[in-house]
Amino acid sequence: MPVKTIIEPFRIKSVEPIHHTTREEREKMLRDASYNLFLLKADDVLIDLLTDSGTGAMSTHQWAGIMEGDESYAGSKSFDHFKTSVQEITGFKHVMPTHQGRAAERILFQTMCKPGDIVPNNTHFDTTRANTEFTGAEARDIPCPEARIPSDRSPFKGNMDLAALEALLDQNDRHHIPLVMITVTNNSGGGQPVSMANVRAVSALCKKHGIPFYIDACRFAENSYFIKMREPGYADKTPKQIAQELFSYADGCTMSAKKDGMANIGGFLCTNDDRLAQQEKDLLILTEGYPTYGGLAGRDLEAIATGIQEALDIDYLKYRITSTGYLGNKISEQGVPIVQPPGGHAIYIDAKTFLPHIPVAQFPGVALAAELYLEGGIRSVEIGSLMFAGAAKMELVRLAIPRRVYTQSHIDYVVEIILSVWERRQQIKGMRLTYEAPFLRHFTAKLEPVE
Repeated sequence: MPVKTIIEPFRIKSVEPIHHTTREEREKMLRDASYNLFLLKADDVLIDLLTDSGTGAMSTHQWAGIMEGDESYAGSKSFDHFKTSVQEITGFKHVMPTHQGRAAERILFQTMCKPGDIVPNNTHFDTTRANTEFTGAEARDIPCPEARIPSDRSPFKGNMDLAALEALLDQNDRHHIPLVMITVTNNSGGGQPVSMANVRAVSALCKKHGIPFYIDACRFAENSYFIKMREPGYADKTPKQIAQELFSYADGCTMSAKKDGMANIGGFLCTNDDRLAQQEKDLLILTEGYPTYGGLAGRDLEAIATGIQEALDIDYLKYRITSTGYLGNKISEQGVPIVQPPGGHAIYIDAKTFLPHIPVAQFPGVALAAELYLEGGIRSVEIGSLMFAGAAKMELVRLAIPRRVYTQSHIDYVVEIILSVWERRQQIKGMRLTYEAPFLRHFTAKLEPVE
C-alpha cells in the first residue's frame, strides 16, 4: 500500500534552542519595537516566519564546501565552482556574484534604466520596486487578472497579463521600456507560480519588440516544481530540466541565493550581453568587490554552488511544497481566508477579509501580524499598504517558511495560534503610523494601535 505521509527528507544533526515568552513580556517587547516586527530582537521570537530569505538550514555538503572555500581575492577556485553550477542551470554567459539579491537589482537597474523609463513586471517585490524607482523609472505591475482575487484557485496566478504587456510594448516609442522582468514565484502576489507558457509568451513579445527579458529567479526551483505538478507536458521532466528551459527564454536574471540558493547570504546577476556585462562588472567593482567574489567570501560561493543544486532535488521540493500547503489547508478549512492555492514558500493570509472592520488606512495586515506575535510569539510580515503604500492591491500577512528549519510540530503550533486569533478577530484594533522613511518604509516604520 502506498505511504501517504510525506516526511522531511533529512535528519537533524545540529539544533538551536528557542524559548517561550509570556504574553505580558511580548506586549512590552512589541511596544518597545513600536509595533514593527522587524524591530524585534530575534531571541524574543518563538517561530520566525518573517522571511525565508537567508534563514534556512544548510546541508552537510554545504558546510563541507564552506571548509574548502578559497578566499583568494581574484580568480578563486570557489568562484569557478560557483560559476559552473549557476551556468549549468541557467545557461547564461556572464555570471556576477553579489552580496545579495538587491545588490544585483541595483546594478541591473542603474545600468539599464533612466528617469522616465517603465519597467513592467508581473509584480515587483519591495527591493525590486525600490531599486527601479531609485533610478527615476516607474515600476509597473501587470499581473494576470485572477492574481488580484485571493480566493481564486487558478494554478498559475503568478502569470503576467499578456494583453496588458503587449499594449504597453506597442507604446514603447512613447514610453521607453529598457527591460521586462518576471518574478518566479510571484512573491507579492501570494507566492503564486508562473507557467512555462506564460514565460514563453512574454519572451516572444520581448523579442518581437527588441526588449531584453529578465527573470527575478529567487524561487526558480519552487516555480519549476509547480510547473511539473500543474502544467501539461512537464510531469515527466525533472525540476532541473524545467528550470533550464525556463531560463532559456530569458536574456538574464537576478537572484537572491538566500532563497532557492539555500544559502544564508549571497546572490548573482546574469546576462548574455557582452557590452552590458562589462558595464555591470565596472559598477560591481565600484560597490561590491572584484567580479570573482562580488562582496562574498569564497566559502559563501561554495555554499551557493552546492545549495542551488540541492534546491532542485525532487524529494526536497515535494516535502517543501507539501509542508507549506499543509499549513494553508489546515487554517483555510476553519474559515481563515488565504491566498489560494497555497504557495511554495509561504502562506498569505488575506488580512482585509480576516479583519473587515479595520479600514485599509489603519493597516489591517500590520494589526494581524502584531496579534499573531502577541498570541504565540510568531513573527510574520505585512505585505500591503505599509510595504507598498498606494501600489498595494491586497492586504496580506505572509508566513514565510524557512527551508529545512521547522518540523511538523512547529507548523501545527502555528496553525493553533492562527485559529486562536481567528476566533477573537473582532477584538483586534487598527494601527497608525508615527514615523516612516522615504524608501522601504516598512523596515523601520513606527506605529501604535488606534484607540
